[in-house]
Amino acid sequence: MPQTRSRADALSVLTKAPAPIVKALADSLLDELGDIRVLKNQTGLVMLPYTDSAQGTTFHLGEILVAEAHIEAQGQEGYGMVVGRDVVQAMALAVIDLALALGHQTATIIQLVDEQQQQQAADDDHLLKMVESTRVEMETF
Repeated sequence: MPQTRSRADALSVLTKAPAPIVKALADSLLDELGDIRVLKNQTGLVMLPYTDSAQGTTFHLGEILVAEAHIEAQGQEGYGMVVGRDVVQAMALAVIDLALALGHQTATIIQLVDEQQQQQAADDDHLLKMVESTRVEMETF
């Protein structure tokens, strides 16, 4: 049985999932949701905050391009944002968020979220192992 997840947690994982998978899931949810009103569907720049690891000071690293979508149906709202200009992927995330808010196909959504989280963890582990293999031991003079 899939574990319970917050909407924010699910979206955090799905934001990093491959776009075709997210779009396919959203497409399968559309018929259940009925009429959807689009409140916002746009691209824009947002500031990227970063925390200095040495002193803990937060500063803005720069601006990044994002696509965001905000929708509404049956008295609930859905929201999605992705890095880049893929407004269709942002809309797909908003549809999935709306489905979670309305309780539609939550088991299917959470199953995909769990699968994607496992894949992302495996990818991160692989990347860290590759980086670790390039570490050089330096002698202190």
